[in-house]
Amino acid sequence: MAMHQHQRQRQCKHKAHHNYYYSPTKLNLRSDKDIDAPSDSLGGILLFVFPLLLIYISNQWSRYSISYLVDFSATAEAAAFEAMNIDLQFDQSQYGLLASTAFTTLFALSSLVAGNLADKYDRKLLTLGSASIWTLATLAQSQAHSYNEILIARVIMGGACAFAIPAAYTLIADQVSKEKLAFSNSIYGSGVYLGGALASLSLLLDTSIGWRGTLGVIGGFGVISAGVAGLLLPSDSDRSIKSNVQEQNNEEENNLFTDTAQILSIPRVQLILFASFLRFCSGLLIGVWAAPYYKQAFPDNAAEYAVLNALIVGGVGLTSALLGGYIADALGTYKMKESNEPDTTQAYFDEQTIKLLLPIVGSLLAIPAWYQTIHTTDSFQISMLWLAMEYLTAEVWFGPTIAVLQSTVGSSRTGTTQGLFVLTGAFGNLAPTLLGFIYSEQIKESGASSQILGNLLTWGVCLGYLFSSIFFALSAKASGEELQDDGFKSR
Repeated sequence: MAMHQHQRQRQCKHKAHHNYYYSPTKLNLRSDKDIDAPSDSLGGILLFVFPLLLIYISNQWSRYSISYLVDFSATAEAAAFEAMNIDLQFDQSQYGLLASTAFTTLFALSSLVAGNLADKYDRKLLTLGSASIWTLATLAQSQAHSYNEILIARVIMGGACAFAIPAAYTLIADQVSKEKLAFSNSIYGSGVYLGGALASLSLLLDTSIGWRGTLGVIGGFGVISAGVAGLLLPSDSDRSIKSNVQEQNNEEENNLFTDTAQILSIPRVQLILFASFLRFCSGLLIGVWAAPYYKQAFPDNAAEYAVLNALIVGGVGLTSALLGGYIADALGTYKMKESNEPDTTQAYFDEQTIKLLLPIVGSLLAIPAWYQTIHTTDSFQISMLWLAMEYLTAEVWFGPTIAVLQSTVGSSRTGTTQGLFVLTGAFGNLAPTLLGFIYSEQIKESGASSQILGNLLTWGVCLGYLFSSIFFALSAKASGEELQDDGFKSR
């Protein structure tokens, strides 16, 4: 009896000590003073997220610009100024290695490690260090004189890019209340669309200053972004101290393998990650193959496509992402206010479940929009209008999904969870590769055809959306068990 009482007292003491160091409403719990989290007002959130957003834009612009700096239809030697593949003399298969495998291999391998480090160490240093490395890799590409030099730079870039995203999302999770978390995640996640828009506009830069000059501009933006983040991001130097306290308080030290096993043991997390994989597959199919499709289907509108696509990705995609985060937070807040009143739907729609309605409904609405995008072949403008509708409906999923994952796994494992989420995106790159293989087999006899490519994109994207919505719905019905810092808790 006395031994049990002593153990309970020891556990309560440890839990109180743990909560002091891990309060999510604090920025850095230093030994000398506490620093309050920024205001949940829009201005406070924007001020905090802005430097992280700049870094993310640099990440995406550096990553995807290569797709707009090659030209496999050009034959004149003068095109070497604008086309990397002609200047360095590499073919389509080597380009495929650069654009996907070379980047995603180390990116995927680094994602889990990056997430685990973000749970324990200085996230500001992780952010600035990774941004500096991929910026140097981008600048190195601008000075490359062989294919192998580009290949090495892309591999290094892939490894570096994996570290910034988990660090950013864990910082946001620590600094912003649950009521504003989905919206804040959506603001940061908009870097995908803004960076993608700038990558599309790189086509215009390329015609003016060449592919080397374009990569130089992108690298310069990376330098500026890292400088701004270094000035504006708050210090996170106590991260390792808090990690040591956590290890002392837990009988079993958390590490990458135990954390991953615990996270993946939650049914809701399993289903969300698989649904996200399917959703990534659809999005990456559009991102990789939409431009080649439009070049074949509307060959006279290439320049117009570059501009309109940038506006759609950067403007409509951004709007959809922000709306998704805002609506998810509003639904969650409303549900919390109603939770104390008798409600027969409470068992089916808790605060987190209701946020998952956004990726479910968004994916379903995107199916007819994408079908019309591909099958409107008589008008380029109307097809692009349907593409805008597809982005508007589909991109609401990101912020709510991240917010539910973060709320489910506990504050000390958000980095590792984010690493798993990034890893699902890396695996999603298999979809464009598979489509490319099927497409190349089908055109061996008849030659390249926008109709063949369009049919493959229709089936691939629409099925990905359909099954992702099904698994998001299953995740909403799955166990609401949450993984806290000191164990599991059922909601």
